[in-house]
Amino acid sequence: MNHVLIVDDDADSAATMRELVGVDRFSVAVAHTLRDARRQMAMQPPSLVLLDLQLPDGNGMDLFGDQQVPQDSQIVLVTGHASLDSSIEALRRGAMDYLVKPVGIGRLEDILSRFLIPTAGLPETGTSTVTGAAFDQITPQDRPGAGYCAQEGRFGRLWGGSAPMQRLYQQMERVAGTSVTVFLTGESGTGKEVVAQTLHELSQRRSRPFLAVNCGAISPHLIESEIFGHEKGSFTGADRQHQGFFERAATGTLFLDEITEMSMELQVKLLRVLETGRFMRVGSTQTLQTDVRVIAATNRCPYEAVASGKLREDLLYRLNVFPIELPPLRERLTDVPLLAQHFMDAISQREGQAKQFTASALKQLAQYSWPGNVRELRNAVQRAYVMEPGPLVSQEWLPRPPVAIAQHPAAHSLHLPQMPHMPQAGSMPMSAPVSAPLTAPIPPTITAHAPADHAHAAATYDLPDTEPATIQLPIGMTMAQAERLLIQATLKQCKYQKERTAAVLGISLKTLYNRLRDYAGGKKGETDAEHG
Repeated sequence: MNHVLIVDDDADSAATMRELVGVDRFSVAVAHTLRDARRQMAMQPPSLVLLDLQLPDGNGMDLFGDQQVPQDSQIVLVTGHASLDSSIEALRRGAMDYLVKPVGIGRLEDILSRFLIPTAGLPETGTSTVTGAAFDQITPQDRPGAGYCAQEGRFGRLWGGSAPMQRLYQQMERVAGTSVTVFLTGESGTGKEVVAQTLHELSQRRSRPFLAVNCGAISPHLIESEIFGHEKGSFTGADRQHQGFFERAATGTLFLDEITEMSMELQVKLLRVLETGRFMRVGSTQTLQTDVRVIAATNRCPYEAVASGKLREDLLYRLNVFPIELPPLRERLTDVPLLAQHFMDAISQREGQAKQFTASALKQLAQYSWPGNVRELRNAVQRAYVMEPGPLVSQEWLPRPPVAIAQHPAAHSLHLPQMPHMPQAGSMPMSAPVSAPLTAPIPPTITAHAPADHAHAAATYDLPDTEPATIQLPIGMTMAQAERLLIQATLKQCKYQKERTAAVLGISLKTLYNRLRDYAGGKKGETDAEHG
């Protein structure tokens, strides 16, 4: 029989915890101080320690790393004073999990159930998860999926061998075998859902459902019903009972993407589920128990989302138990050739015609900044596969890095005279070098003077058909007008190849199309006004 040690200075709380643990399943001991806890451990090494944070003779954190604590003992932090810092610090020191008082019976049972099965095996069913120590005992061959090879540039569904990805793999390996809530952050296209799927597949819940929900893609009027379900007749059109995601993902993993797009009212209910493990369907008065591991994600900065009213602060603390930040692709460009070839192999297998990148093509891909991250790379590979008729994909249909255009003999520099006041207008990243103070000479490639009517400035500065090496912007032109001139000049410089133009400007292809559409609409509007 496994032994549980409860360390809590509150006698009533310790007694309640003892009853919840159940003396018929475990042998239970209680300690009210750190000194008493060390004495109890010496007498009988516990399998599980339920540890309070604040004790009369010290902080519960002091037990982590204590030589008197048996190495096989698992520690769960139990506290009524939970904070983001304390929970993360406990997990980093090796805590198996953490509970917030008053302790929910469902969450406690989930933890206790792990000690009612052999810890060295990996049964395919059951609601429990492998503890950190047991997970370390599993060989790579036993882990689910043939792709558990971090040293070879692959980890489950993830590809990449760079230092940022190795750090990511270490975090994932540490947390995968627990039931701890994970909060994924990162730019759009970095692969947050892929990480969530990999965590699920490396957990003991892998034979159970994995449901991914984009909170921003569901109507605000329907999202509560979709997540929690509803009863028949609870609202107009509810002609039958409906199971929500929490019921359908029972004993599995629920991935809540774009969590900051969820309404504040629904965030309160989600927080309640995470704290108690219980919820109610819409239109019901009965609470239901749930056993679901939650992985949340957002492409916003969580703290900025809290400041702007998009995310509740208490929900952030509850989700941010184990935060993982995904690196953007521009910070791991050494992984681009591996990823690109992986995508090429996948589409080749799907389409039935094998194609490969040339060495120069892979080199060019690794020099591009990829503002759309892995999603943009995958789309670029698919586009190149379609456009290239032969078996070797060259550089022709791939996005070119800004430096490749800037080094072209006909495109060297952009001279911007300084403006005394910068208008408040939307700006755009520019990769071309900006130079020349107010008194610096400007190459007379395009001679231009500030027009009297600034509303028609962009129309006045139409670029010639030849390819100029530079463009000159006059003092007094607005940022919007300067942006338009730069886009038009770069488009002509790139021979109207929009993908290369977007690459040079450092913007997405969608942004370029939107700008060109706006410019076309503006010209049409001016023409209509003149004829009106």
